[in-house]
Amino acid sequence: MSEHRPYTYVTLSLRPDAEPRVRVSFHTPRLRAGAGLLLDDPRPFLEFTSDEANVHISTSGAGPVTDADLAVAREIFTAAARYLADCEQLHAEQTADDKDATPDATGPAA
Repeated sequence: MSEHRPYTYVTLSLRPDAEPRVRVSFHTPRLRAGAGLLLDDPRPFLEFTSDEANVHISTSGAGPVTDADLAVAREIFTAAARYLADCEQLHAEQTADDKDATPDATGPAA
C-alpha cells in the first residue's frame, strides 16, 4: 500500500485571451474551515486554510447577498454534507477492516 502523505497543492494557469484559473487541493490534516460575518461591512464568509494556502469565499463582488449567493451557499452546504457522509462511511468501513485484520489478543499464541 502506498504511503499517503499530507500536502496542499496550488496551481495558477494564465493563458492569453482566457480567464486565469486557480486550483487549490487540500490533502492535509492541518486544514481548518471557518465561517462568519464580516462586521465592518456585514457580509458572510467561508474560508478554508492550511499552513500553505487560504481560500476565502464571500458574496458576489463582496457586496449584498444575492439570490445567486444563496444558491452557491446551498450548493456548498449540500456538498459539505455529502463529504461528511462519505468520510463517515469510509472511516467506519476502514475501522472495521482494521479490526478484522488485527489478531485477536485473547486467542491462542502463535
